[in-house]
Amino acid sequence: MRIVLIYPYFLDPRPPGDDAAHPPMGIYYVGAMLRAHGHEVKIFNWYEARQQPQMIRDELAAADPDLVGLSVFNANRWGALEIAAAAKALKPGVRVALGGIGATCLADLLLTRFAAIDYIICGEGEKSFLDLAHAVRDSDPAALASIAGLAWRDPRGEIQRNAQAPPAKHLDDLPMPARYFTFQHVALTRGCAGRCTFCGSPDFWQGKVRYHSAGYFVTQLELLHQRGVNFFHVSDDTFTANRTRVIEICKQIIRRKLPVNWAAIARVDQVDARVLAWMRRAGCIQISYGVESGDPRIRDNLNKGIDSQRIEKAFALTRRAGILARAYFIYGSPGETSETIQASLDLIARIKPLAAIFYILDIYPGTRLYQDYRQRTGKTDEVWLQRMEDIMYFETDPGLEPADIRRWGQRLRDGFHEMLPGFVQDLELADDPEFKPLHADFYSRLGLTFLSGDYAAVQSIPRKAATARLCFQRALAFAPDARAYLGLAILAQKEGRPADSIQTATEGLAHYPGHFDLTLCLGVSRLAAGDPAAALSCFEQFPTAPQSLPYRIACLEALGRHARAAALRRAQPDSN
Repeated sequence: MRIVLIYPYFLDPRPPGDDAAHPPMGIYYVGAMLRAHGHEVKIFNWYEARQQPQMIRDELAAADPDLVGLSVFNANRWGALEIAAAAKALKPGVRVALGGIGATCLADLLLTRFAAIDYIICGEGEKSFLDLAHAVRDSDPAALASIAGLAWRDPRGEIQRNAQAPPAKHLDDLPMPARYFTFQHVALTRGCAGRCTFCGSPDFWQGKVRYHSAGYFVTQLELLHQRGVNFFHVSDDTFTANRTRVIEICKQIIRRKLPVNWAAIARVDQVDARVLAWMRRAGCIQISYGVESGDPRIRDNLNKGIDSQRIEKAFALTRRAGILARAYFIYGSPGETSETIQASLDLIARIKPLAAIFYILDIYPGTRLYQDYRQRTGKTDEVWLQRMEDIMYFETDPGLEPADIRRWGQRLRDGFHEMLPGFVQDLELADDPEFKPLHADFYSRLGLTFLSGDYAAVQSIPRKAATARLCFQRALAFAPDARAYLGLAILAQKEGRPADSIQTATEGLAHYPGHFDLTLCLGVSRLAAGDPAAALSCFEQFPTAPQSLPYRIACLEALGRHARAAALRRAQPDSN
């Protein structure tokens, strides 16, 4: 049977690099289960297809599915509903199912109000969706009543909701998605032991955590690496919940010699120096921690269960290991004031994160915040029939003013950006000879964020060029690093010092002969220094590279001008 699984678009555009750009792992697990049982499956990431209705129609028509599955958080539910309607318009007989946390929490509402939705898979979906696919394939509506986790409309139009499907007892028994699909987001666990009031995970997973084995997880990385994926987002709510298993994963990555880098999410109370060292050895370059607020009372209101001392210790250990520590902060929470915002800025000054993301507190179905919202306001799930992604908490709290929320957000971002160069200056990495190449890699990556990466375009960050230079110099003090040589050479180019750029790029190429970017940089600097022949020799090392073509043309034009000028000089009579 032909099945299409879709990650729908959101109502509002997302910033570049947003984590939500990637389909959740669940869609790949469902796809793998279906493929393992002989179904024809296509997965479409339509995260950015908000303004491409014709593309959506064309792709659906070409796929001609018998069953469409849509993965819904909450903010993308309108995208799912619009895609479902488009699928039905093209092929009235197609069956449409929604799954994911957003669909699970609003199953009755979605089935009652939207005729294009035939089924909702509530909770964990692999086995339930497979059973549904078989019922659709066999045209067996009687089978629907026996599919665990299914919500559906019976022939009378009444909503039926079957008993919840039991969670998969052994995650390793699930077909491995990497055997069928290519993706970057991977997961070791399902569930989270945390009870944060703004998160739907506690209700969806019932506060329990299940694990893949280290071998399953690393084999998945290995298969994806063989397909050309070298960077991974480990999307577990808390990757380090079982530190012994994480260390075994790191050892297997090293043992299998997988040249991969990855980023993870952790809680500040579930890391230590040993696990961080192993993570860095195995390619971890970033860890994100949910800090949420510098005010302990707000953290308690959000049920974070962490104190400032643990936060400070986790960030210090992460920095020392040479891993970029990223902090998540939430503002506009119950009890937020100008003083609590200052407390967050004061905590930022102490923990010195090298990246930070600031969110306004949102309310989503399936969270304790949403339960409280309904009790306070008397609202029902009908509120989600409005064309909106979410409910901002401050809009429901008369003690919070929208103008304050905007001002506080800007104050947090500007304050962090202004402090950031100082955080880099204050970095002290572990003094361990084994980590010297890793520390060089850390500093050179960090330097590039200021030179040409995310921070380069942020106006409120001072001293970007000086900070980048400091990072590159510190990198080379640990070990030779191609990225650091390149960064220093580019800085010299930007500052109009081609001779220094040539020297630095040449030093880098002595360590990394044939390195594409260093060779290209050397050629650009030689051209700027007025030596097109030497520059052309650089660009001709990569004759098919599109980046080198305009420079080769510029060199040839310069050489042509030189030749014509020389010919003119020779043709002129001797004035003597």
